[in-house]
Amino acid sequence: MPGLSAYEKIAEPEEIRLLTRLGKRLAGRSFLHVNSTSEGGGVAEILHRLISLFRELGILARWEVLKGNPPFYDMTKRIHNALQGQGSEITPRMWEIHREVNDSNARQIPLEADLVFIHDPQPAALIHHRRDGLWVWRCHVDVSHPQPEAWRELAGHVGRYDAAIFSGAKFAQRLAVPQFVVPPSIDPLSEKNRDLGEQEVREILDGHGIGLDKPLLVQVSRFDRFKDPLGVIAAYRMVKKYHDCRLILAGGPASDDPEGEEILSRVREEARNDPDICVLLLPPFSDRTINALQRAATIVLQKSTREGFGLTVAEALWKSKPVIGGAVGGIPSQIHHGATGFLVHSVEGAAYRIRQLLHNPELGKRMGEMGREHVRRNFLITRQARDYLALWVALEHRGERVIQI
Repeated sequence: MPGLSAYEKIAEPEEIRLLTRLGKRLAGRSFLHVNSTSEGGGVAEILHRLISLFRELGILARWEVLKGNPPFYDMTKRIHNALQGQGSEITPRMWEIHREVNDSNARQIPLEADLVFIHDPQPAALIHHRRDGLWVWRCHVDVSHPQPEAWRELAGHVGRYDAAIFSGAKFAQRLAVPQFVVPPSIDPLSEKNRDLGEQEVREILDGHGIGLDKPLLVQVSRFDRFKDPLGVIAAYRMVKKYHDCRLILAGGPASDDPEGEEILSRVREEARNDPDICVLLLPPFSDRTINALQRAATIVLQKSTREGFGLTVAEALWKSKPVIGGAVGGIPSQIHHGATGFLVHSVEGAAYRIRQLLHNPELGKRMGEMGREHVRRNFLITRQARDYLALWVALEHRGERVIQI
């Protein structure tokens, strides 16, 4: 992976200087992250890069993955859906399974560290096994309108932490602990976001049988009901009556998402008789393919109905593409409506905005240029690393009016 110096020509200079100073202050300290999967989804992707950056700064960073069984992952998917507002029955026995798996992992994972970040609901109950050090719960999902019973149960764990971090202010909840807002980020130098030449892009698409003879509408996301791939197909069909275009729905499996196969099956059935809909199930670490798909896209979609943040939006904006996204979760912080893309609330709205951009390529080009600069200033990995380290220092000096960095 590229070192910190490689970001000096991309990120804001002051950001790099502050990150370096924070690293010197915290060098030799230990920083543990725990989540539920090592691949699939934005959390794992971010952690791969952050751990490397923290280690370069001299911080003893490590990453552990919770190990569960099918009943556990079924239950935590129900929690995930309930936190995002969907009615999901979660029985007392399911919560017992959640606690049992966390207790079992606590006997296997060395939890000693100066700072421990526990990511999302799956490992939240590890807090009952805390050792010394600061513990922070990091929430990546949209909890703006959670099912009350599910949130109440989860809050019983979260309230024991030293702090909680959310991806946006609208996700804040009634908690007795300090709450912080830290948006996720992308790595501009990763295989998924690095520059690709036109020939390289064409070769990758040729390998998947995707032609460039028509405008490409692309959505890259897990096959999850909240990403609304069926709604994307419906919008495409409305547009298809007026524009000869092609739709690409690409995503990969996540080991902690037991619903993915069911949603993928429904998407394939809906697309079965249309040669201009391409459904790609990508294996883990298909970053180069995703990069090429986003760069080849005429328009990128992220028509989520619930969304913690939606890093695919930032990825596409970084590639100077106009993006149409659902007006939910963290997407509005990335898409400034009418400037870096369009926010939509319905299938019909998505179809209307797709047609508008296909009619006006210059508008899409201007949006893409503004979107790339917006990402550069706000959503690069160096900013997130800086935020995490600054939060660490702030927690250690709670109550002090001035903190010297």
